[in-house]
Amino acid sequence: MAKMWVCGEDRAAISGESFAVINPATEEVVDTVPRAQAVDVHVAVDAAARAFDGWRFVPGLEKAQLMHASARWMRDYQERLATLLTREGGKPLCENRDEVEWVAAVFDYYAEVGRDSIGRVIAPTQLDQFNCVLKEPYGVVACIVPWNYPLLLLAWKMAPALAAGNTLVIKPSEYTPLSTLMLMEAFRDYPDGVVNVVTGYGAEAGEPLVTDDRVRCVAFTGSVATGRRIATLAAQGLKKTTLEMGGNDPFIICDDVDVDIAVRGAAWAAFLNMGQVCTSAERFYVFRSIHGVFMEKLVAHTRSLRLGDPLQPGVDLGPMVSDNQRQKVERKISEAEAMGARTLTGGSRPAKFPKGYYLEPAVLDRVDHRMELMREETFGPVAPVMAVDGIDEAIRLANDSRYGLGANIYTNNLEYTMRAVHGIKAGTFWINDPLTDNDAGPFGGMRMSGIGRELGIEGLEEFRETKHVHMDYRIGPKPYWFPYK
Repeated sequence: MAKMWVCGEDRAAISGESFAVINPATEEVVDTVPRAQAVDVHVAVDAAARAFDGWRFVPGLEKAQLMHASARWMRDYQERLATLLTREGGKPLCENRDEVEWVAAVFDYYAEVGRDSIGRVIAPTQLDQFNCVLKEPYGVVACIVPWNYPLLLLAWKMAPALAAGNTLVIKPSEYTPLSTLMLMEAFRDYPDGVVNVVTGYGAEAGEPLVTDDRVRCVAFTGSVATGRRIATLAAQGLKKTTLEMGGNDPFIICDDVDVDIAVRGAAWAAFLNMGQVCTSAERFYVFRSIHGVFMEKLVAHTRSLRLGDPLQPGVDLGPMVSDNQRQKVERKISEAEAMGARTLTGGSRPAKFPKGYYLEPAVLDRVDHRMELMREETFGPVAPVMAVDGIDEAIRLANDSRYGLGANIYTNNLEYTMRAVHGIKAGTFWINDPLTDNDAGPFGGMRMSGIGRELGIEGLEEFRETKHVHMDYRIGPKPYWFPYK
């Protein structure tokens, strides 16, 4: 059985309970892990709290050297990490190799950015004064991480939080805890208690972590419902929160593009990791003049995607992470069809995979905004397409949502581009290049997609609070003290 990682040690749950991690491609047990209860969480927080005063004062260069060493370990063990990610999460092995490299790159990035500065000197208002602004860590940070990119979305929190001088308690998803536990080998040379992991079910382990008074910052990626619950609990202690809660991203295809290129970009944006990406394109708006040819080519391209064992080479799509997730997608497709939508391809369980949580990627036409498929996050391999009469209608429909995580447009028209960029509420806007990241660029949502930012200098600032230091270095009476007395 894999063990939790607390204060530099592998530990079982105090209760002795455990749960199984299932391979979504085979439905077989990969391993078991401890089922943490509140008492386990508090032990982990205690370890992080004890380690904080030591870690916060470790020089920036020394922190950077440790983080670079962690990145080297990740690259050395890339294949083992990627294989474990595939076995517990179902994403194709080639994509998980990329994920591990991206994680290493994030640690390298924040190793340098984090030691660049800890504040700034500001001009005083009087003679004989010195003023500066210091950036200080919060203390113990809770990192609550989803299953779709379990290591990458952890790194986006973990690397800047460590670089800023915080200590961590990590709660991975119950679907994908094993790769996180393996990753802890990259931190064996850190002081005990700086990095801790508790494995457990949702609120059972998550709520004691969020409500522990010693946790001063909570970084979360996941569903809107869970994010709102975390925000409510954290507010009771006035804790800092960063919340990335998914989206319902629009994708506009204008009539001046190469349709073949747009089709490939659309399929990538809709079906990557079986649509289980927070920035997946979940609703497509295609100019009416090219709608027919676009649909024909999108259906053909979708049917060419290779569904199969994610550990095998040449596979484009693996299974969904769980049967529960698959059923949610099937229900949304069925409800849309009952309201008039037409499924042109996919949406069924492939007969050649009697085991595993497989679902054929689907393309739907004749959809509209009455349907939940177009209004709420699907998080599955579905591309619903609407024809629009032009850029004005596309922008209006793109904004007809409570979310604002990402948005896409395919066009060579600068006017269309700038009108969409300024007109659509979204934290990230992709032009002719969907779903790409840049470690130096901030990522996060607007509206119900969340608050705060990850990556970039903005991502570091989320884990630091500001102190103004005001010093008068010549002690004596001041001319402005009670001048009328």
